[in-house]
Amino acid sequence: MLTIGELASYAGVTVRAVRHYHARGLLPEPERDHSGYRRYGADAVVELIRIRTLAEAGVPLARVRELLRADGQQFDAAVAEIDERLRAEIRERQRHRGRIARLAAGERLALPAEVVDLLDRLRALGVDERIVRAERDGWIPLAAHSPERVPEWVARKREQLADPRFVDFYRTLSLALDRPDEDPALVGLADRLAAYLAWVAQEWGEEYVDDAGLEPPLTRQMDALAFDTVPSARRLVDLLGRRGWTGWTRLERVAPPGAGARPARRRHHDR
Repeated sequence: MLTIGELASYAGVTVRAVRHYHARGLLPEPERDHSGYRRYGADAVVELIRIRTLAEAGVPLARVRELLRADGQQFDAAVAEIDERLRAEIRERQRHRGRIARLAAGERLALPAEVVDLLDRLRALGVDERIVRAERDGWIPLAAHSPERVPEWVARKREQLADPRFVDFYRTLSLALDRPDEDPALVGLADRLAAYLAWVAQEWGEEYVDDAGLEPPLTRQMDALAFDTVPSARRLVDLLGRRGWTGWTRLERVAPPGAGARPARRRHHDR
């Protein structure tokens, strides 16, 4: 015969747990011997191990009592049900782990993988992190607003980043970030960007300069995000306005093309 301490030790639980199972009516409480101690037989060890196993599997104690009294078929069905529930919990925890991993990855939490790849591409090209951050902050509302259009916009951005002149614009803007508004570098950058936009409009058609089709409230929100992160962008927009273009997120021509400009040619990019 076993004392309560020996029973608990054999079953891998605490004495307190044994007493708790007694109180819940899961484990029969034996009579005390002439010395006033409870004595347990080997069957109590087996029963206690069954209780412990079910409890550790997450089975509520009220359900444990039911399972202990079930016949073989009922027990097997209940165990299968519990197993499926545990599998569902494991799947849910794995999803939580995935979310935590994405959270640790920062921008991967809120952006599609192809957009994150674009941001990494900008970093690899030597673009200042503040500009990359402004790009990221712009992509977040875009992806949330129109996720179905993200592949189209990503393809367009990749095409632009394949053009050395477009990449040079990013690099020049990086150099101008910490310069005052009157710095000649910004004026030169505005000249180069305006020339680039005029070339794009002439080669591909003005619709190709900006055909994202964003609504004005979203455009203003994205402009504000960019100006907060890259203050010199606001000054650059002012300079572009003097050169016939307006906007940042959504670029538009505000002056007629210069004299002698060729009619816009449409290529396969046109919708």
